[in-house]
Amino acid sequence: MKGLIRQTRSHERGVQLLMVNQFTINLGFYMLMPYLAAHLSGTLGLAGWLVGFVLGVRNFSQQGMFLVGGTLADRYGYKPLIVAGCVLRTAGFATLGLVDSLPALLAASAATGFAGALFNPAVRAYLAADAGERRVEAFALFNVYYQAGVLLGPLVGMVLTGVDFRITCLTSAGIFALLSVVQIRALPARRGADSEGAGEGGGRNAGKGGGRASVAAQWRSVSANRPFLLFSAAMTGSYVLTFQVYLALPLEVRRVGGDGEFGTVAVALLFAVSGLATILFQTRVTAWCAARMEPGHALTRGLTVMGGAFLPLLAATALPLPDGGIGRWAVAAVPPALAALLLALGTMIVYPFEMDTIVRLSGDRLVATHYGLYNTICGIGITLGNLLTGAALDAARKAGVSALPWVALFALGAACAAALGALHRGGRLAAPAAPGARPEAAPATG
Repeated sequence: MKGLIRQTRSHERGVQLLMVNQFTINLGFYMLMPYLAAHLSGTLGLAGWLVGFVLGVRNFSQQGMFLVGGTLADRYGYKPLIVAGCVLRTAGFATLGLVDSLPALLAASAATGFAGALFNPAVRAYLAADAGERRVEAFALFNVYYQAGVLLGPLVGMVLTGVDFRITCLTSAGIFALLSVVQIRALPARRGADSEGAGEGGGRNAGKGGGRASVAAQWRSVSANRPFLLFSAAMTGSYVLTFQVYLALPLEVRRVGGDGEFGTVAVALLFAVSGLATILFQTRVTAWCAARMEPGHALTRGLTVMGGAFLPLLAATALPLPDGGIGRWAVAAVPPALAALLLALGTMIVYPFEMDTIVRLSGDRLVATHYGLYNTICGIGITLGNLLTGAALDAARKAGVSALPWVALFALGAACAAALGALHRGGRLAAPAAPGARPEAAPATG
């Protein structure tokens, strides 16, 4: 813990605040969201399809609006979008706890999703700008704080929801309200290096003046960045693989171990393994990788590890399934836990270099817009990937071929790793040369 604090303090004040903000954002979000479906179906008595609709509106309003949030951040600066997102989520979470009509619930759900679309690209672009040449290290630290919030949030929410779900909602809203005030008062203003519409010099002290490109021009610029689009497509598979901690792995635990208390504990173990591994080892893994390999190699090897995470599950399908007792529990818990651990390791390898690569491929221009489009592309990929994973799980169950989903997920990881390797070997993951610069000149960061 002392080492984590020391590393955090070595960064700019804005970076330090963003680390703490992200922990608090995830704390507030994950103390509420895991229990929202039960509140909607149980306390409010909504039909299952309506519960899915309300939750789907939240997801769509976030994934579908990331590009808008990133575009606004590049036009108006990162801080206003971060603050606006926290204010909007304050209102959305408070409303979820106080209303019971469907239109109000849909509006609140959409607000919480759009809030994420506002501050997520802005936070990452701000972090990249302030960290400068220490971007990879900063994003590694960022992931530690991120996962700590994911890990602690549901535990706090379980306690509060045990009293009343409305208390959970209002507490979460209070956390975001406090975040809004802190960021208004303490977060330095920040723009991107290109700062569309900023005065000469851009950056931290950019003033007014200068021409401002239209939104359409911003989007054309980003959509014309072919290496970035190829990288985004290749990386989509990593998000599909990582999401299986929430989809395929819990389903496998319950398929083998049953839906009783053991299944609940084993599923909780999956999240604990993933979160704790990241908190304990993220910065060490990043330092080790940065000292020994190029970013493209790190990304390729991380995707290889993520694909290999499903080999323990594949191997388990070749073993006879015990009828019960400790043997069956071991088969139900150990392979999924190993898979979760390997997915966490792969993500630890990939994430800091992934975030840094997006900045490099953007050429330090319209960084938040690039992050926004990247999130949207990956969000679409997650949706399609989960549909296909669900179909594979159903087909495996009907045909009695339990190995099918694990073979498919392993193949997806191998294909994505191969695609990233090809991009790296072809020089597609290198930063573009600045206009007018000699080929060997590297663009400045920060």
